[in-house]
Formats: sequence, C-alpha cells, structure tokens
Amino acid sequence: MRKLTYLVATSVDGFIADPDGDGDFFNRWVVADYADALFGQFPETLPTHVRAAVGIQDAVGEHFDAILMGRATYDQGLRLGITSPYAHLDQYVASRSLGASPDPAVDVISGDVAARVRRLKEQPGLGIWLSGGADLAGQLAEEIDEFVVKTYPVFAGSGIPMARAGFAVRELELTGLEHYDGGQIVSTYTRRR
Repeated sequence: MRKLTYLVATSVDGFIADPDGDGDFFNRWVVADYADALFGQFPETLPTHVRAAVGIQDAVGEHFDAILMGRATYDQGLRLGITSPYAHLDQYVASRSLGASPDPAVDVISGDVAARVRRLKEQPGLGIWLSGGADLAGQLAEEIDEFVVKTYPVFAGSGIPMARAGFAVRELELTGLEHYDGGQIVSTYTRRR
C-alpha cells in the first residue's frame, strides 16, 4: 500500500508560511550542501521547470510518483503561468472552488479528499507527497503515514501553521534525523497505528 507523506518546510515554531501564505523566507537557508543532500534524496520534489534549470531533469525519485497540493499551493505556480508544475508526477489539487482543471495533467479533487486519498493509496505505485497546505494537512491528519519535516533556523512568531487539525494525540516514531551546518534539521516520523 502506498504512503501519504507530508514533506514540508517549517520554522522552529511550526509555521510553513507568513500570515499571507508566502514561504519564500525559507529560501535563504537552501544553501549548497543542504540543497545537494535534499534534492539528491528527493529530486522529485522540485518543480519540473526547476529540475531542468539545475540539471536534474532526468533524476528518478525513489519516494513519490504523485503529489497532492492544496489550492493555495497550486496557485503559486498558476500566478506564474505554470499550470502543470510537477509534470514528472501524477498531480492532484484539492479545491472546492477551482472547478475545471486548467491543465489536463492536473486532477482537481473537489469532493471528499480523504476518501480519494484512501483510494489512491490502494493503487500500485510509489508514495504520495502531500505538499501543502495547512488546511489540507488538517483534513488529512488521519491519513498521513509519514512526516518529513524540514526545520529551518528561524523563529517566525506567526503565520500559517503546519496543519489546521483538531486537537488529538497522534503518536509518531522518529525514524530519521539529519542536520546540516546551516542549522537545518530534517526529521522523519512515521505514524504509529
């Protein structure tokens, strides 16, 4: 069975973006040794046009063959005219307001996203990358099998949290921990079921 993995960048206080939804402040900490390690391990998480720009367009990822984005995450590419940001993956966008997909390679999920994720998990293939955002992660809190949390050395104070889920103790097991000279920490947790 496929896994749903929430791979996300966060501040030390758990924010994935500023109050307006912009996460570009993390880019300051995506430096050479960290970027090489991260994109070497997860090349499929770079948008298709960026993969070409950094010379890894042919890199085959071992973790994911599908991406699930919330509407706000997808809109970041749409504002730049990019309708299929991850053409190398099966692309899904959860949205009640988008309507028809602006690209035939992008499947819009407008109904019960948790039920759709359960069906996707039953299909053969690699994992499903939950790319964001907070509302979608909250809706899928019970479906997330693994968390890969990229913590950057910044305290934001406020903004968009990792998830907007109701309180419940959801036990996790630390299965991986990497740290980098720039202060970045990548923690991997699997869900205890």
